[in-house]
Amino acid sequence: MDHPSQPSVRHFDHCPWLFAAGATEEQRAAQREVQRAVAGDTGIGERCYVAESAAVFPDRLRLGDDSYIAAHAYVTGELDTGSHCTLNPFTTVRGNVTLGHGVRIGAHTSLLGFNHSMAPDRPVFRQPLTSRGIRVGDDVWIGSHVIVVDGVTIGDHCVIGAGAVVTRDLPAWSVAAGNPARVLRDRRGVEAAPAATPAPSGMRPHDGRTPTTRPAPDPEPGATADNPQPAPHDRRAVRVAGAADDAAAAAAAAPGRRPDDGRMPTICPAPDPEPGAAPADNPQPAPHDRRPVQMAAAADTEAVAAASGRRPDDSCTATTRPAPDPGAPHDRRAVRVAGAAGAEVAGAVGAEVADLSGIRPGGGRTPTTRPAPDPRTATLAAFADTARDQAAGLLDRCWDGERYVDRPGAVPTVRAHCDAVEIADLLLGAVPEHLSAEEHIGRLSGLQDPTSGLVPEFGEPLPAADVDGFIGEGAALYHVLCVGYALDLLGPGLPHPVRGVRDMTARQLVVRLEALPWRTGAWGAGAWVDSLATAAHWNLRHGDGGDNGHGTPESLFGWLLTRADPWTGMWGSPSAEEGRLQVVNGYYRLTRGSFAQFGLPVPYPERVVDAVLDHARDARHFGPGRENACNVLDVAHPLWLCTQQLGRGADGYRSGEIHDWAERQLATVLPRWKDGRGFGFGPGAAGPGPEPGLQGTEMWLAIVWYLADLLGRSGELGYRPRGIHRQEPARQGIAGLS
Repeated sequence: MDHPSQPSVRHFDHCPWLFAAGATEEQRAAQREVQRAVAGDTGIGERCYVAESAAVFPDRLRLGDDSYIAAHAYVTGELDTGSHCTLNPFTTVRGNVTLGHGVRIGAHTSLLGFNHSMAPDRPVFRQPLTSRGIRVGDDVWIGSHVIVVDGVTIGDHCVIGAGAVVTRDLPAWSVAAGNPARVLRDRRGVEAAPAATPAPSGMRPHDGRTPTTRPAPDPEPGATADNPQPAPHDRRAVRVAGAADDAAAAAAAAPGRRPDDGRMPTICPAPDPEPGAAPADNPQPAPHDRRPVQMAAAADTEAVAAASGRRPDDSCTATTRPAPDPGAPHDRRAVRVAGAAGAEVAGAVGAEVADLSGIRPGGGRTPTTRPAPDPRTATLAAFADTARDQAAGLLDRCWDGERYVDRPGAVPTVRAHCDAVEIADLLLGAVPEHLSAEEHIGRLSGLQDPTSGLVPEFGEPLPAADVDGFIGEGAALYHVLCVGYALDLLGPGLPHPVRGVRDMTARQLVVRLEALPWRTGAWGAGAWVDSLATAAHWNLRHGDGGDNGHGTPESLFGWLLTRADPWTGMWGSPSAEEGRLQVVNGYYRLTRGSFAQFGLPVPYPERVVDAVLDHARDARHFGPGRENACNVLDVAHPLWLCTQQLGRGADGYRSGEIHDWAERQLATVLPRWKDGRGFGFGPGAAGPGPEPGLQGTEMWLAIVWYLADLLGRSGELGYRPRGIHRQEPARQGIAGLS
């Protein structure tokens, strides 16, 4: 018998947030047994709680750290959660459901990530099940008695009022309520917001991921003030909203989210007669006539697709590729050349850049009814031929008579010289003709300080080393990469080791890694790792193990492998302002210099693909006219790197979506080539800007190769990056050269 002052197991089952602080050792041991007894493919994180009275029968369960499943919850199918997620008493979670970090689910709420078919030829209980899945972002509060139906995505930072029925996607920061649920306002206060709307306890609202110092005792988020409810038994409320409201809700949906997360619908015999929930559009026909539902759904789907940018056949959010020519509404090949490879490309493909026909959004290729030549082959080949023909001219354009500039009128930089070497090697298989090979080597080698091994910018002093002997920021960090690889292409490599990295001890490295701004500046943290790992690569060529026996490279990979987030495969945290931009861009830089350069597999590649594809749908960074070279490269390379581990054929992980994304990007990128000038970096103030120059040209040429290789067509280009964007590892492991 429990001591009167000691909470019982029944108490903890209903109030699991008390368990961490109040349980006895015997109760903790019993809880570990409860968790071990959960059947299926199960992984439960640290400091989790699963109520003894909960019915947890998953096919697959991943419960993140500091999460709990409370009394009488009912969990089946596949459930993945981030950290600090709560399924309060009597919650039902079934089918395919994915929760982000810090998701609070009130009592008696149902997330139904499956449904029955309802063809009119047989009873519903004999119909197969389908599942598109439910996705919930970070920092989401779902009140009590809410129903979320299959195929819905709920964006980050949403609050959903008690009793709501969520039938459509909700954009990030929404406060939604009602049946069907509608967005009432923006949680950030775009409209007048009642002060009573609380944030999910225990979470920092800026990113939805950082817990407070103790678990939040938020047992049951109730209704918000904004919670209009229709008459309890009037199912006509599902349709009362009308097409206009439905279209507006769909148009506001979280950008780029696929509700099914790339999963194909599962089809299996229905194990029980429970249909879950009615579909999103649910006009009520005569009680025994299900045939009109299909007729109504077709019209409604077309209306929603028109308003939200979705294609009715795939539930995919609007892409960023140019709209098709109205004169040929069903020909998705009609993406016009915009002066890109001049008349040569236009003549080769009939003024069409990309053929997206025959590509199904899920990834399968649908054969056409008759064989037809693929214009994409001619496009890539013609583009590459044009770039080669114009390479000498665009390099000459950026030679000021003494040194290289990124573009006419800019000041000379070390990077511009390195970009010129990379472009000439890539397109011409030669050195830029303004200097001989020996002169190029002499100039670049002479830039390296023989004592520190660093290369300062022209006209700038040598950067001061930090306490551990290496530097933390500035152009010299990137010069470790660009000067090193330019000299590698020219032959000799860097003449001196980078001594700050060579002399750094494993302890100093770990202290530095822990101090990097992973939460607030993941890109900068990843860029630092890229520079350090690349310096270690160059140092290994100078003998004595490259690190004076300190074991620094081994310590680097040990730290990275043990710090990768198992839910994203990445390092760092997203933010409300930028989403995953810093995390994904930092991941590219980090893995380029470490795992890719050293030929080692990345951890959690499937989760990386999930996170990167989700980021690639963020309209803030990939909306029309917003893509720059960094952002596209930082998606293309991680996808390419992970597919090397996961497989690249039709059966590869989410390969259909990866192919679709690569097709769309090629269709967007190729027309941006400016005759005689190359590529601009991208719109806006980021990087060098929209004016064509050496940096934009070097980066986009590499991006085109990676996009084409994701599609299995890089051989048509006739070039292959060998420098900073090389695809083969520079090493096989820490010791061996490739």
